[in-house]
Amino acid sequence: MFPRRKIKLLIAYDGTEYHGWQMQPGFRTVQSVLCDAATALLRCPTRVVGASRTDAGVHAMGQVGLIKTTNPIDAQHLGRAINEFLPRDVAVLDAQEASPDFDLVGDVVRKAYRYTIYTGRVRPVRRIRFCWHYPGRLRLDAMQTAAGRFVGTHDFRSFAASLEPGENTVRTLFRCEVASGDDDSDTLTVDLEGDGFLHHMARILVGTLVDVGRGHWRPEEMAEILASRDRQAAGHLAPAGGLCLEWIRYRQRDTETPLT
Repeated sequence: MFPRRKIKLLIAYDGTEYHGWQMQPGFRTVQSVLCDAATALLRCPTRVVGASRTDAGVHAMGQVGLIKTTNPIDAQHLGRAINEFLPRDVAVLDAQEASPDFDLVGDVVRKAYRYTIYTGRVRPVRRIRFCWHYPGRLRLDAMQTAAGRFVGTHDFRSFAASLEPGENTVRTLFRCEVASGDDDSDTLTVDLEGDGFLHHMARILVGTLVDVGRGHWRPEEMAEILASRDRQAAGHLAPAGGLCLEWIRYRQRDTETPLT
């Protein structure tokens, strides 16, 4: 019998056709197709767990998964071979051996999301699955100023759709930036980088910034929304399709190689 090993997976997916990451009876999820693929490859029931539970319709370029197995298969070979069993909208980009004490969730130090908004009059058919089509003018300068008010350590209770019992709502945002494309002024991106995110936090932040851009709020009112600790005080929930989990960073261990 071979010893039990941990293998980290770097995973990308188009979340449009999935009911989120987490396995749910009766629904097609990203986790379920990965578990099916790993089981088919390793020829025994195999579970793939994820570092971040993305919602239905949300995409990822940098989700991190973990397989525990006694199979002696080389990690890099597993990463390549599992793709033969996956649908076209899910891919394993890399695989690495993890140390025995690696904690998929507890060792996370930062996560980054990007949200894409398209403000042109005609919907962008080629990329409609990966953006929020919001036809109309948005004040970029006001959105940028408001975004800066969220950087730092704050209680983000106003930006959480739901909470686990006793969940701490304090998070640190290292980056919250709004930018327009260099060659496409109709495309706006919101980049969020933090030590963690509450349920729907990224999408509610984006919805609030769009409300600022259309003149519903002034940037200086963001402090009042944070202080209220009231979900009803913040903006609406931005659509899922514009959001992508870009990457997850881990506490580095001497024996591990970062996923690329």
